[in-house]
Amino acid sequence: MKSFTAILALALATTVSARTFTIYNQCPFTIWPAIFTDLNVGTAVPDYPTGWQQDAYQTVSFYVPDNWKAGRIWARRDCNFDVNPGPNSCLDGGCNGGLECDPHTGTGVPPASLAEFTLGSPDNYDVSLVDGYNLPIRISNNMGCHVADCPVDLGPNCPAPLKGPYDSTGFPVGCKSACEAGLGDPTNNPNCCTGYYNNPTTCTPSGVEYYSYFKGNCPNAYAYPYDDPTSLFQCSGADYTITFCP
Repeated sequence: MKSFTAILALALATTVSARTFTIYNQCPFTIWPAIFTDLNVGTAVPDYPTGWQQDAYQTVSFYVPDNWKAGRIWARRDCNFDVNPGPNSCLDGGCNGGLECDPHTGTGVPPASLAEFTLGSPDNYDVSLVDGYNLPIRISNNMGCHVADCPVDLGPNCPAPLKGPYDSTGFPVGCKSACEAGLGDPTNNPNCCTGYYNNPTTCTPSGVEYYSYFKGNCPNAYAYPYDDPTSLFQCSGADYTITFCP
């Protein structure tokens, strides 16, 4: 049996090695947040289900290991898991597994605004619109580090080839990226940074269709895969808050 001192030390070590993540739904409607970890990169996972329902203005907090790698958090809209418990259960952002995303394949169906994290020394974090947009989103922290965000509703003014899906009233609740919309050559595509364009030298903002729409509205978010200089931020030892509809 462990001594009290050993148990206390273990408890303290556990506390020190974890961060607090807070999800705040500032939207005036219910969302279904989700978490996915690329288990090919790291095995540490947050201490919380991979998907849940969160009502308007509700806050949820949980612990995330210090060594969480290749993690993403996003929110799904207009979900009904009773009818179709799978990736098409939600109007956008749905995942394999239904309410709780499958830990191996539940990455989410685009378009979806992503909060991405790789924690370490330092942490790397970003808001990504590479998979398109479905909700305004912000990453803030308690250390005064840079805010990553896309605070604008990109749906209503989304360029026509990218707009959608639409809710039951005809309102656009998503804006696809040019890649996700299927624009460009299927093999060598600057919109997707594939083939000849699979490097930062050949895949540049000037070749990405509608780059200026996403970057102009959300300068602190990734608008294409190699947007690192203006979109990838670092911090050390921080607790993070992800706000939807900031």
